[in-house]
Amino acid sequence: MNSVFSRAKSFFVNLFLWSFFVVGLALSGAAKQIFDDNTQQNLAIYGGGVVALIAGSRIAQKPRIKAFLGRPGTLWFLFLFNGAAAAGMYVAMDGVDRYVGAGMMGLVSLGALGGLVASRKKSTDGHPHRVDPDGPWA
Repeated sequence: MNSVFSRAKSFFVNLFLWSFFVVGLALSGAAKQIFDDNTQQNLAIYGGGVVALIAGSRIAQKPRIKAFLGRPGTLWFLFLFNGAAAAGMYVAMDGVDRYVGAGMMGLVSLGALGGLVASRKKSTDGHPHRVDPDGPWA
């Protein structure tokens, strides 16, 4: 039952999420060019980052996006690209920005690597890796 109302609601929710994601990224990326005051810059950078993170995590839960992000080719691209970006940020930047930028990109790269390892376990076992609730020593 895909009524017109439910499709319109889905469209506006997606538009809302993607708008917040893009605005959050733009605000956190361009805060130093927009604001003069250091406090305003920091608020814009961190606030925009949090908004983009929350909206992006909600977008990533959509079935089509989740399926795309779970593909091995996508995971390999994310792993290699973000690993190279982390190394490049560490070399090109200075101060605290060097560590924060390289660390965050490195975390994304490690997350993609975790997805690759999990998908490899799934394919070799024939079923997703299950955790024994009683533990190995029960």
